[in-house]
Amino acid sequence: MFRRSTILKAYAAGIFSAGLFVLPAAPPAAFAQARAPYGYTEENRVILSTSPNTGILTFKVFAEHNGSRLSRQAIVRLVNVANHADVWQATEDNSESLFTDVPYGDYEAEISAVGYLSSHESVRLVSTHDRLQFDIVLHRDPAAVNLDVADTILSPRVRKETKRAVESLKSNKLADAQRHLDAAYKDSPADPNLNFLLGYLYFQKRDFTRASDYLTAAITTNPHNPQALTLLGRADLERKDYPTARSALEKAVLADNQNWLPHNLLADAYLHEKNYPKARDEAQVAIAKGKQEASASQLVLGQALLNLGESQAGVQALQLFLQESPGHPIAGQVRSLIAQVQDQNNKDQNNKDQNNEDQNNEDLNNKEQSSNRQLAEASSTPARLPGVDPLLALPGPKLSVKDWQPPGVDDVQLSLAPGVACPTDKVIDESGQRVQALVDDVAKFAAVEDLFHQALDNYGTPVRTETRKFNYVASITEPQPGFLAVDEYRADKLTLAGYPDQIASTGFAALALVFHPHMRDNFQLVCEGLGDWHGQAAWLVHFRQREDRPNRMHEYKVGNRYVPVPLKGRAYITADKFQIVRIEAELVNPLPEIQLLSEHQVVEYGPVPFAKKNTTLWLPKSAEIYFDFRRHRYYRRHSFDQYMLFSTETEEKRKEPVAQPADKPVTEDRKPSGPST
Repeated sequence: MFRRSTILKAYAAGIFSAGLFVLPAAPPAAFAQARAPYGYTEENRVILSTSPNTGILTFKVFAEHNGSRLSRQAIVRLVNVANHADVWQATEDNSESLFTDVPYGDYEAEISAVGYLSSHESVRLVSTHDRLQFDIVLHRDPAAVNLDVADTILSPRVRKETKRAVESLKSNKLADAQRHLDAAYKDSPADPNLNFLLGYLYFQKRDFTRASDYLTAAITTNPHNPQALTLLGRADLERKDYPTARSALEKAVLADNQNWLPHNLLADAYLHEKNYPKARDEAQVAIAKGKQEASASQLVLGQALLNLGESQAGVQALQLFLQESPGHPIAGQVRSLIAQVQDQNNKDQNNKDQNNEDQNNEDLNNKEQSSNRQLAEASSTPARLPGVDPLLALPGPKLSVKDWQPPGVDDVQLSLAPGVACPTDKVIDESGQRVQALVDDVAKFAAVEDLFHQALDNYGTPVRTETRKFNYVASITEPQPGFLAVDEYRADKLTLAGYPDQIASTGFAALALVFHPHMRDNFQLVCEGLGDWHGQAAWLVHFRQREDRPNRMHEYKVGNRYVPVPLKGRAYITADKFQIVRIEAELVNPLPEIQLLSEHQVVEYGPVPFAKKNTTLWLPKSAEIYFDFRRHRYYRRHSFDQYMLFSTETEEKRKEPVAQPADKPVTEDRKPSGPST
């Protein structure tokens, strides 16, 4: 029997260790990159210097047309044609990138940004006195989907009414839901969530026309909402408005290509429009993505194949539907359809046999032979049999519950700059140097830590909230080569009873140690491409614990037992300075032996200046943790401020602070509420 105990005690990482890195000197490169001008003339013109036999290059990046600076950071890659040496540089806030000390020669420049097509420029530099400037215009990538949809801002009253409506919808109390939604809609008629909920309500009431109206309003404000697009397409199928349904479902497939249901419904729309090849293709995609869950797609596939004249394959698909759903209410209709197809096939075969026999009869005249040939041609045309409505095979739509934790790192559809090759070795080496610099230069640091803890119900709704405040101290040591240790202190004698739900969380912000030179060989590291983080260009690097290497990053302590927990995740590393700004991580697999079904960590880092020591460290600003442990779900957020730094050269010793909660824990007992949509 387990006792409540500590979640996580990492050998190789404490709460801060992975995220702290001193800014080192710039590494040597094929040529230098000037980040700022040396000075100004009286006329306020920039004065730049460059070495002999080198020149200066400037790239200004615009969006779509001249005069409009790019609103996000771009990456400029400059490649020396002669020796293929390259250097990468991000644009500054003015959307400009400046290179100095560029040796004479020919270069190829590639300018890339997330959401835009890359641009290429040939450069020839022949004079030290030349300062070549290039105005680069980037054009939107038509294949990129804009996911930056602003969250709606609702008043407290509207949020309250919406929450009650969702509870009623979940309980199928449609009249109560209608009352709450109507009240909320009066104040916020343009809100896409309210329009979606009203569309869902009227769909449940089988008023498909009004459902379609509200769902259309929902996607007008939020055009990339796959849930609203899918339900709109289904409502239009019920209305037998197949062209409109097809249009909505084609957009739903683009917005959420991994969900089998919009593919299934789109196949249904194609089937009714008699576009049988597309109906077949979409049904096959739905089956591939939905597996057993998409058994209804076999019904669409079977009827598409029958209408394409592939009766044997069509019957086989219909029989698969019956095998997977033998007790379905429409099983009798499907069996009748199969019987009709088989009866028609028998008649066609008899006609063919008779035709062959007649053709062998030399006494038949030419007229009879021509008639038999026409009969044979007619028999090869697929029969138009009455079909079975594929919608009848689907269960009713359910209100999609917003997941209580972020999507998995492998489930996220990444937005990457197209065609940009990632300098993998450079990204991993440079980011590793930033992490190693901290371990080499810093012995101890302190901060004020705020802990926010929530116990959640099955829908992710908080049922209890607690807060704590601690004086926090951590020390980083390397007791033996290749082995990193971090000790954490929150109080002299802080026991598990001092933590919410008697669960202590430590080491979560240590994820950046994945990139430390002594740790990274334990992980598979793959640079996925150039992404974007809050307008800043960032390389996205996926990591995963290797099975053939020791796990020294993450473990759970349950009682006196230590259980290693393999992790996988993704890091966002700035493209200009190779600083880690964000890391997400989760379990490689659930660990049912300790009742740990899921864990998702989100850690964000930022620069913290220490004026007295004339240095800047990149420290974790916050660490969010979502975990399903012992049949309970929790959300926890650690945030840090008021840092103090102790370097390895400091001989000053400081007594560890006695950490006391700033105030009594704030506890809120709430009744479970419905899901947010």
